[in-house]
Amino acid sequence: MGYFVTVESGVKLYVEDLNPEGNRTIVFLHGWPLSHEQFEYQFNVLPVMGYRCIGIDWRGFGKSDKPISGYNFDRLADDIRTIVGVLQLDNFTLVGHSTGGAIAIRYVSRHNGYGVSNLVLVDAAAPIGFTTETATRFLAQALNDRPKLMQDVTDSFFFQYITNSFSEWFFQLGLQAAGWSTAAIIMTLRDEKLYTDLQKIIVPTLIIHGVHDKVIPFSQAQELNQKVINSQLVPFHYSGHGPFWEERDKFNKVLMQFVG
Repeated sequence: MGYFVTVESGVKLYVEDLNPEGNRTIVFLHGWPLSHEQFEYQFNVLPVMGYRCIGIDWRGFGKSDKPISGYNFDRLADDIRTIVGVLQLDNFTLVGHSTGGAIAIRYVSRHNGYGVSNLVLVDAAAPIGFTTETATRFLAQALNDRPKLMQDVTDSFFFQYITNSFSEWFFQLGLQAAGWSTAAIIMTLRDEKLYTDLQKIIVPTLIIHGVHDKVIPFSQAQELNQKVINSQLVPFHYSGHGPFWEERDKFNKVLMQFVG
């Protein structure tokens, strides 16, 4: 079922809540500039296996409201904290992909891991996001030809072959976002760093990363593995930036084993 949660005056975020009676809860934070729908191939499988799966569209993306401000990691993490409080979630696994991984890290460090029993970082945009060079290029596209930006993102995202139909579906996910939120996150990824956050993560952490990732290099996963004390790294050898789809069977299996 889907519903909206108010995170601040005039701003409601969309929440997809599958199998609310499930005995283990997993909260999914999507990547930029996508939505919770990127996890379709988890939501097909995990709820049937008894898990409660919650997908959140962050502000500015997917079906959520798209205010003009609030696109720094603190505010994005606070939005998640509000939703966790409203839904009274506890003892859940927090899964963050790419920029969603950065938000998950900030959530755990800023809110003392409130409610989180396990953390899963999937090709996380951490401890750094975009280089100035990449950000400058993406920003110019976001503000002048956003469909071209989304096409470039789609083309560099996957290591595995994707059909034209899949490419079109993925492309449309990114276009659900607002132009201003798409651009604002590029600047956040350029300007914010997460080094000090990493020291505050004490929950068991699973790091999943595609070896062929052209968006966030695999070396960053190795760095996270070194800096997050209670972490394990599982390389995905046939994936780029999207192991949740590229190696979905392995991804779902590894995730279920980690969650228990």
